Amino acid sequence: QVQLVESGGGLVQAGGSLRLSCAASGSFRSINAMAWYRQAPGKQRELVARITSGDTTTYADSVKGRFTISRDNAKNTVYLQMNSLKPEDTAVYLCNFLVLVILQHNYWGQGTQVTVSS
Repeated sequence: QVQLVESGGGLVQAGGSLRLSCAASGSFRSINAMAWYRQAPGKQRELVARITSGDTTTYADSVKGRFTISRDNAKNTVYLQMNSLKPEDTAVYLCNFLVLVILQHNYWGQGTQVTVSS
């Protein structure tokens, strides 16, 4: 069984910064893509950023230039550095890993709340 544990959410004023972390534990062969999604109340879940095993990154247009995704393969961890935060970034942030056990499976973290006050 693979588990993802997130940390780093909280309350911050507009213009501030937060760093989210998500670490995987359990038995698996490798982690391929790692990603962060977010879901605000009444809205659909959206992809925020994604990083492949080859370190290719993808960002939502709304966060380009403000957020940076990175990974530490030795720690099975993905990070999301969020700068210049805006009230519209308020959401529950969830990590998602594409993990190779025997076959590839998608795993989700439990979510961490990010609230940006104006």
